Amino acid sequence: MPIRYRNPVHDAYFADPFVLRVGEGYVAYGTGRVVDGRAFEVLTSSDLVTWRSVGGALELLPPEMGGDYWAPEVAEADGRWWMYYSVGHGDVGHHLRVAVADHPTGPFVDQGVNLTPDERFAIDASPFRDEDGTWYLFHARDVLEGDRVGTMVAVDVLDGMTRLRGLSRTILRPSDDWQVFLRQRKMYGQLYDWHTMEGPFVRKYEGRYYCFYSGGSWLEPTYGVAYAVADHPLGPWVEPTGVPPLLRTVTDRVIGPGHNCVITGPDGQDVIVYHAWNPERTARRMCIDPVLWSPDGPRVLGPSFTPTWLPRSDE
Repeated sequence: MPIRYRNPVHDAYFADPFVLRVGEGYVAYGTGRVVDGRAFEVLTSSDLVTWRSVGGALELLPPEMGGDYWAPEVAEADGRWWMYYSVGHGDVGHHLRVAVADHPTGPFVDQGVNLTPDERFAIDASPFRDEDGTWYLFHARDVLEGDRVGTMVAVDVLDGMTRLRGLSRTILRPSDDWQVFLRQRKMYGQLYDWHTMEGPFVRKYEGRYYCFYSGGSWLEPTYGVAYAVADHPLGPWVEPTGVPPLLRTVTDRVIGPGHNCVITGPDGQDVIVYHAWNPERTARRMCIDPVLWSPDGPRVLGPSFTPTWLPRSDE
């Protein structure tokens, strides 16, 4: 039965939304408020449209570890739920960590492991399990080598849910000016034309792997979500040529749509879940829109900002 919705589907601050299918319903985790003394608000829904807050997810770390918790994603393995996230001070010093819970809504308890001790800066961890049972952790990290420097997408193998193999490799590097975050940005004591590729999420479809990512600066109209394709999670990954981003800013309507995940909706259609700023630029709020697949790759019926439906066919 079609479900009517209008973005945002959750009108409060809820950035970097990640949605997990649990039984017949959905659980969402987002960057933002500390609720009941825990980081990462947790929402539940039966249809991806109507959401209810059920508290906070992650028990806080000691303050010296950082006070800014970003971009949680959760994977189920061995009968438990594993949360990957970053923590730091403002936008400095972020590293990836892992917490575990016996229930998808938490509470999650940090496992005392810095997964990326050798990185300058690491955020946006996204676990992916391949059909052979191998787990991978996609993430974003800062890279200062090459013609275009900035934050780029990388991957490593998880040897167990609390340990990376230590063979992290950059899989997506900036290739175009639309991925510029800020020119002449002061970083690491120098000035760079800084590029940003972040928020990776991998989905396998008909034998190929699709890595969705966010790129550029949300302050610019070019910001949005694009993708790359590979035949194996470790790559090589290739961005399709001549294909515009799947989501882009709609001036004065949808600002900075990004940091997505893809989930199968209650009627079987894939749905992209992402955040976008309100017109006042005071809150990133959760939005959804259908994903259509073809031999040429995915396409998003959005970003939408008027009443519409799930599921939805080609327009």
